[in-house]
Amino acid sequence: MHRRTLLAAALAGAVVTPALASGTARAADPGPSVTRTGTTTLDAQALFFVSYDGLVNNNAFQKNGLLTYKGYQYAVWYTADRNAVVGRRALGAGTWSTVKVGHTLRYDDSHNVISMGVSKVDGRLHLNMDSHSDGFTYVKSVAGLMDNPGGLSWTASRFGAPQSTLDGLALTSQFTYPQFVSTPDGKLQLSYRVAVSGNGRNALAEYDGTKWTNLGEWSSSTGTYTSEHGSSTARNMYLHGIDYDRNGRLHSFFTWREQNGAVMCSSGGITNHDTGYVYSDDRGRTWRNNAGTVVGVTGGSDKVSVTDAGLVVDPLNPDHSLMNQESQFTDSAGRPHAIISYVPGRFGQCTTNYVANRTANGRAFHVRRNASGTWQKTEIPVPLNSSQRTKLILDKYDNAYAVFPFGRIAGASAASGYTDWRILFDGSGLNAFGEVVIDETRVAQDGVLSFMYQEKSSGTTPSALHVTDFRLPA
Repeated sequence: MHRRTLLAAALAGAVVTPALASGTARAADPGPSVTRTGTTTLDAQALFFVSYDGLVNNNAFQKNGLLTYKGYQYAVWYTADRNAVVGRRALGAGTWSTVKVGHTLRYDDSHNVISMGVSKVDGRLHLNMDSHSDGFTYVKSVAGLMDNPGGLSWTASRFGAPQSTLDGLALTSQFTYPQFVSTPDGKLQLSYRVAVSGNGRNALAEYDGTKWTNLGEWSSSTGTYTSEHGSSTARNMYLHGIDYDRNGRLHSFFTWREQNGAVMCSSGGITNHDTGYVYSDDRGRTWRNNAGTVVGVTGGSDKVSVTDAGLVVDPLNPDHSLMNQESQFTDSAGRPHAIISYVPGRFGQCTTNYVANRTANGRAFHVRRNASGTWQKTEIPVPLNSSQRTKLILDKYDNAYAVFPFGRIAGASAASGYTDWRILFDGSGLNAFGEVVIDETRVAQDGVLSFMYQEKSSGTTPSALHVTDFRLPA
């Protein structure tokens, strides 16, 4: 294995291209490669504290903490004095313009992230922040701000006052994990969890340019799940993402987390089990399993449940410290891909310390549906060396890239059937704490893999927050 040679080339800024797998590939379809083109600093002294093994400015499940729209990139974070800030830059620019949006973080809880969304129907930027099983804060910009970034100043006057509702629509007193997703017809949806970890439901709201509407809950917390150790009668569905493909289908991978620890072999593990998948062809109103059978209706009595058939695409019991809220992406044909991670059975059949076992023996896997509709899984031969999450993107040629904790990047070619995973960049020089926040929207717009990361620190000493860019195959 020529790992050191490859890493040295990556750090020198050279293109690192894996050798092609057996067989031939068309010259027009290059394999994965990354060329680091630059790093900018968002904040030299951003808020830093560790909770739930993560940082509030760099939790990989944020959607979106970093996004690109009409030639500009946007980022959100909390400053050292706890102010919520949104920044923007023209793509390729070295400096960011920032605006404080009138809210300060309430608690040292890394789940209280800031998420962004764009309602294309009226050109507004939307922010939802500071929530973990309680209330949220919502801020939106004036109409048209996102459509004319070069012509409109970036000032606090472009944003409305912070709200505890969505323009008067109260959702739930136990709100967590805001994820904005732009619909193919220009509306904006907000995915969120109602209630608490181990006993919660997923729900959707929708903005049409004039008002927000609560579409309702679509996953169930009830039903009995039984492992070889015991049973549980309450749970929540953790989403790996919620994304529209270019054909308008809404995809979501997920894991279940059980409330009752009796389902585990050890109290030191975590009750996550199974990787499931559902999709919707009617903007999230009706949910179907992989076979196309309706398994839930948003706002209806029939919700997606742990007892529904055909949900699981990769079975795994709760004894392997399976990660929740990892990552997903769709390829050019609309086929779903995901990254999942856990401690494989070759390291034992019972994890007894979730963080230590994942750090020592955790591995990430690429799960995907192929052209024949069959699910395939490939282990990525890169030790996690972390308890945290890995992110996934695909380039214009459908090559896959996994961005590991500490900013390490691995890639696999579509031509090989995603069997040639290898390290492209080892994260050296970043001094990244752990998880990174990917700009999922930028890849298709200018072929750049862009992610936000925060430098390691200790205690509550602020540290630098950066965005770094890698050019992908043109």
